[in-house]
Amino acid sequence: MIKPLRALLEAREIPYTENAPMAAHTTLRVGGPVDLLVEARCAADVAGALRAAREADTPVWVAGNGSNMLVLDGGIRGLVIVIAGRMADVEVKGTELLAQAGASMGRVAQAAQAAGLSGLEPLSGIPGTVGGAACMNAGCYGLEMSQVIAAIDVLDQGGNASTKRAEELGFGYRQSALMRDGLVATRVTLSLRPGERDEIAQAMGAFAARRREKQPLSLPSAGSFFKRPKGHFAGALIEQAGLKGVSVGGAQVSELHAGFLVNRGGATAKDFLDLMALVQARVYETSGVRLEPEVRILGCDSSC
Repeated sequence: MIKPLRALLEAREIPYTENAPMAAHTTLRVGGPVDLLVEARCAADVAGALRAAREADTPVWVAGNGSNMLVLDGGIRGLVIVIAGRMADVEVKGTELLAQAGASMGRVAQAAQAAGLSGLEPLSGIPGTVGGAACMNAGCYGLEMSQVIAAIDVLDQGGNASTKRAEELGFGYRQSALMRDGLVATRVTLSLRPGERDEIAQAMGAFAARRREKQPLSLPSAGSFFKRPKGHFAGALIEQAGLKGVSVGGAQVSELHAGFLVNRGGATAKDFLDLMALVQARVYETSGVRLEPEVRILGCDSSC
C-alpha cells in the first residue's frame, strides 16, 4: 500500500516525508507518526496526491495547521496532505478576497484590513487556515464563515477540480458539504465590504484582546474542544460540573476557559481521550446534556 504510493508520488514529483510525527502538525502537540505526509505547494500537488492515493488504494486525510485535530498515539496509516503555509497566497479583487486554502485566518484578515475591506474582524483570531475554517464553517463572536464566503475551489477525492458557490455548500453549524462529500478546499473567495482601515484594525485589536483575556492562548490546544449544545455553552456546563482545572496526565480542562482542553506538557492522545470521556460523563450527570467533540479524532491507538 505505501510502497506503490511512494512510487506514484515520486513519478509526479511530489515531495513527501515518511513516518512524520503528527505531533508536529497539530496544535495540541500530540499524535503518532503518519506513514507518508505531503506538504502541498500548490493545488496541483493536492490533486496529484489525491489521485496517487486512489490509484494505490491508500487512505488519505487532509489537514490545515492541525488546530481542530486529535491524532491518536498510534499515528495514521496512509497519507496525510497538509495544506498550510506553502499554499498561503492572498489576492484582492475589488471587494472580494481570494485566499489559497493554506493561508492562516490571521494572514487573511490582515490582507483584508490592508485593502480596506471589512467583515472578517470577529474571525481574525481563529487559529486555523481559511480552508479549514471554511470546511467546518468555523465561527465566533456571532459570525460564521458561511456569512462571508462567496465560493470555494475544491477537489474531489479523485483530484477533479470544480468551483462551488456559497449556496451549493450546504453550510450548517460546524459543518458543510465539503465535510459531508469529502471535498478538499484549495482556494476560498470571500465577499467583504469597504471599510476604514483604522476602524478595521481597531476592531481586530479589540477581538484579539478578548481572546487573550478569556482563552488559554499560551498553552497547546485544539481550540474549542466540544460543539456548542443547543441552548447551552459547553464551557459553562463543564465549569458548572466542577471540572475547571481537572487533569488526566498532561491533559487539562483549562483553568481560564473550561471549553478548552490544553496540553500542560507531556500529554498523550490517550490523556485527551480519557479527559474527554470524564468531561462528557460528568456533564451528563450534572446537566443531562451530552457533549460531542468538535475536534476530529484521527488515527489508531498504540497497538495498531
